[in-house]
Amino acid sequence: MKPFADLYDAIDRTMSTNAKVAAVVDYLSAASPADAAWALFFLTGRRLKRLLPSKLLHQWTLELTDLPEWLVEASYAEAGDFAEAIALLLDGRVFGPPARRAASHAQSSLFADPVPDEDHSQVDLPLAEWIERRILPLRDVDDEEKRVRVITWWSRLDRRELFLLNKLLTGEFRVGVSHTLVVRAVAQIASLPAPVVEHRLMGSWEPSADAWPTLIGPEGPADDPSRPYPFCLASPLEDPAETLGAREEWLIEWKWDGIRAQLIHRAGQVFLWSRGEELITERFPEIAAAGMRLPPGTVLDGEVLAFSGGAPRPFADLQQRIGRQRRVSEVAAGIPVVFLAYDVLEHEAVDVRAESMRERRARLIELTSIAESGERIADRGQRIADRGVLRISDELTAPTWAALAAIRRESRARGVEGLMLKRWTSPYRPGRKRGDWWKWKIEPFTMDAVLVYAQPGSGRRATVFTDYTFAVWHEGDLVPVAKAYSGLSDEEIDELDRWIRRHTTERFGPVSSVEPVHVFELGFEAIAKSTRHKSGIAVRFPRILRWRKDKLARDADTLESLERLVRR
Repeated sequence: MKPFADLYDAIDRTMSTNAKVAAVVDYLSAASPADAAWALFFLTGRRLKRLLPSKLLHQWTLELTDLPEWLVEASYAEAGDFAEAIALLLDGRVFGPPARRAASHAQSSLFADPVPDEDHSQVDLPLAEWIERRILPLRDVDDEEKRVRVITWWSRLDRRELFLLNKLLTGEFRVGVSHTLVVRAVAQIASLPAPVVEHRLMGSWEPSADAWPTLIGPEGPADDPSRPYPFCLASPLEDPAETLGAREEWLIEWKWDGIRAQLIHRAGQVFLWSRGEELITERFPEIAAAGMRLPPGTVLDGEVLAFSGGAPRPFADLQQRIGRQRRVSEVAAGIPVVFLAYDVLEHEAVDVRAESMRERRARLIELTSIAESGERIADRGQRIADRGVLRISDELTAPTWAALAAIRRESRARGVEGLMLKRWTSPYRPGRKRGDWWKWKIEPFTMDAVLVYAQPGSGRRATVFTDYTFAVWHEGDLVPVAKAYSGLSDEEIDELDRWIRRHTTERFGPVSSVEPVHVFELGFEAIAKSTRHKSGIAVRFPRILRWRKDKLARDADTLESLERLVRR
């Protein structure tokens, strides 16, 4: 596991894109196929499910270090990351007699009843063996056996490997490298175009010694009927729309506020993939049923929306469907959904992404018109889709940019986020390629709120306060309403971090309660009632717009003003 720990360290220590790509290339080129597959699994954002609760790791840390609990908790608060705090506490510099006694006891217990064909005291093992022979088998043993094994590993690993192991055990491992950079690295190793690599990495695949050569080989993995395509993403439009050229060169649609997804019908099966590469078919059975009536070999790109009365419902309603994996039919009855299609990626088992937007739109209209008229598909004897569930995203036909700007101002009343602009000549390209797809969003809602809590971030910012909680006034008290993590410059973050350290009034683990004096203007996309929040409201996509040093805390907004916004 040491080479993978070295890779993690190399990525974490640099901000250079090229240096990160080079580090990934060097590791994957030298790794065994099994190690390369597991590394790629983690580098692309996939994670193991939690194998151990943090409370057990906390308990074992107390046992090993013989430190008072308050000091361990203070160390956690200072580090801002539980896995890092444990690694620092157990590092060789503080690994004293109590720890050695606990580890020795664990090892003697282990070797009194050894695990067949496995020596858990050996730590110099490849990444794949650590995962497959040690970490994953923890699912099948009791807490005492977990304790024996983990303490034995802790007693022999260095600080970086300890940190990495703890992250894997708790299911919280993340690597500070973007998906795009990983694709670049693999494409370089495989001598393949990046879009080919990106498509191969989509969907479900299991890391193994056989998976890696297949992923980078000239033929690629065997056809997987569930595999989605990489999503084409839009860039935010910051310049006047008129700078895009002639109005007639663009397809204009509403920007829907739902779950971006691909609906796939292949090999007699239907799959619904979210943009986050989560298979959500079972959560939306009505969409799956509609997908079964599509021609085999069809892949549609679109949006899952909570929808009733001919209009979209708030995203908060859709969230109730997202989080429900049991008793889906009960929730579905009260929150109907639709799949709003706006592109065709595969037609009759042929990848049509290279076709122009105009050609793909014509295919989509043909499919949808057949669905709406109830006609049957030649030689297939089946209807396309349910009219009420599978729909097409409307084209807006306002003739000028000025007219579109006027329509855009109606967005909130229609339950949408603004407009999407897609060049008629554009192919469907993976990722965010500026120039062909733009999102012309409405101006955000805003509120002035007071900073009340802060905690450190993660990765390179694990020792800096970057995650903030904000509150508004209600009957003389400040009530938390939003958390935000972005919007400040590096200079502002450093200034605020220094202030937080000097003005912390109370600590709750890694969270610091601060003097309520600083006001920030927050932007957010939507607001709704919520029974899950103490304030009774929830805001969508909150972010910091500016630090209002010109305002006092008493000038911040009230909960009543936000409630009026909900009603309006």
